[in-house]
This record gives sequence, C-alpha cells and structure tokens, in this order.
Amino acid sequence: MSVLDELKAAIKGELASLDVVIGWKQGFDPLHATPHFMRTEEDVDQLIWNPLCVQNLATYLTGLKSKKVGVVVKGCDSRSVVELLQEKLISRDRITVFGVTCSGAVDLVKLKAELGSIGRVREVRFENGQIVIQTSREEYSFALKDYLLGKCRAEQTPEPVISDHHFNDAEGLDLCGRGERPGLDELEDMSLEERFAHWNHHMDRCIRCYACRNACPMCVCRDHCIADTRDPHWLSQETDLQQKWMFQLIHVMHLAGRCTECGECERACPMDIPILTLRQKLNREIKDVFDYQAGMNPEAVPPLMTFKVEEENINERGW
Repeated sequence: MSVLDELKAAIKGELASLDVVIGWKQGFDPLHATPHFMRTEEDVDQLIWNPLCVQNLATYLTGLKSKKVGVVVKGCDSRSVVELLQEKLISRDRITVFGVTCSGAVDLVKLKAELGSIGRVREVRFENGQIVIQTSREEYSFALKDYLLGKCRAEQTPEPVISDHHFNDAEGLDLCGRGERPGLDELEDMSLEERFAHWNHHMDRCIRCYACRNACPMCVCRDHCIADTRDPHWLSQETDLQQKWMFQLIHVMHLAGRCTECGECERACPMDIPILTLRQKLNREIKDVFDYQAGMNPEAVPPLMTFKVEEENINERGW
C-alpha cells in the first residue's frame, strides 16, 4: 500500500469525528496542487500527495478553531501547528494531525522559468528522483533535487514534529535537512552598504499586496493589522520605499521567535522578493541569544512571550 493509500484510509477512519480535513488535490492542471477541504469519502478520494503539495495548510487552522479539524502536514508545516499550540491559538483536542515525512517540495517558479511555454500539461510523474512532465507537445524530465524550494535545503525537520497519524514516504528522496541557508550566508558576508543596496533593490519591487502576511500561518491578526489600521495610523498606503520597508520590518519583528521558516511568505510573493531571508536572519539571532527554535516543542514558551530578570546570554549589567 502506498503512502497516499495509507493516508486516505486514515482520514476516512477519522472523518466521522471531524468537521473537515484539509489536504491537497489537483489544481487547474496536473502541475498545480490546491488546498482541499474534505468532508465526505468522495472528497478523500480526490486527495493527492507528491512534491507539488507546497502549501502550508496550518495557515487555515486559526480560522477554523471553533471546529474539529484534521490537517495533513509536511514535516516543516508541523512546526507551525506546534507554534500555534504554544500560543494557544488553537486547541490540541480539536486538531487531528496527519503528518507525512517530506522529501522536498517543488519550486514552481524555478520550474516554469526552465520550461517556458510548453503547451498544455497533461500529466506529471515522479520517477527515480525525476519530475517527468508530459505536455501536448512532448515529454520533459528534470532532476527533482535541482527544482526544490529554497527552504527545503534549510529545513531540518523533514519528519513531523507532532502528529496523531504518521506516514513515512519511504520512496521519496532525502533532500531535506541539510541546514543550508545560502541566501542568508551570502547576506551576512556583505558590508552594511552592500546589504542596504541589496534590500533597497528588492524592496523597491514590493507592491504592498500583503500576500506574504496573508499566507503566513502565524499572522493571525490580519483583520486588525497595523498595515491597515487608521487608529493608530502607523503606515500610509503610499508605495514609496520607506513605507515598504516599514511594513516589511514590522512584519519581521512581529514574527521574532515565532517564524517556523515554512517559506509561505516568499512563495506567495508575486514580485519574487527573498523575504524569507529576513526571517531566517532574525531566527538566527533568536537562536544565538535564547537558544530557541520556533515550533519544536509544544510545551515550550517562546522567548518573547515570557520574561526573565537575567538572560543567560544577555549581560546588561556588564555594559
């Protein structure tokens, strides 16, 4: 029995006790997956599982906290579930987690740039570490490892941190867990002037669409976001560089000690701004100062949600 068959069977076994189970199904063509809300066994039959299932479905949990919800999560996504539990934004007794070991997710932007205009996609297969795309014109084959999301190299939790049902994708390639953050390492090697020019170049493309905020599983106050409020009026709707910077830095700071580096912000950005790097940088500082990594322990308290008179790695009295 395949991992997908096992997953479908487990969901059908829990379906009667849940209001909805969130997974993925095929989108508008075989190259795209889309979130799938399952309420019947017929819905479950449409479930898919492969490296095209890129969305972090934990983003939907806070909007469904009054219901009993099942959610299918990759290893990296499970950290978002843990963080939401830590902050008491969801209740453990109302969540059933179907965790699947992840072997990496496809970066569709990178893949489409390689493909160009290929005609209608008729079939997508994953065989022996290759992604095979059959179109109306011809068949294409690419090495999967060359077309993974950037976060997959950085992610160190391909195994779910939390799950009620665990499924091991034994046929997948073990491409996660390298701990590499090439964008961040390159940034830290720059001078301050180079960094400033780097971010001015990227931030100038921001259109303030808030896709990064809306896709983030930890941005739960989007209906009362500082970017939209007029009382107090911290930000205008102007699109000058200063206002773009202000919004992005506020967003990053609100995720300090909370961001699980799921990469949804960067994946959702229509302007291809490498904003995940900002979150990775702040996470590196949190790790150095507080020895804390978000979303790894349901019983832990995020460092910026508590207070200590003396922090082990902060020697204020010695200044």
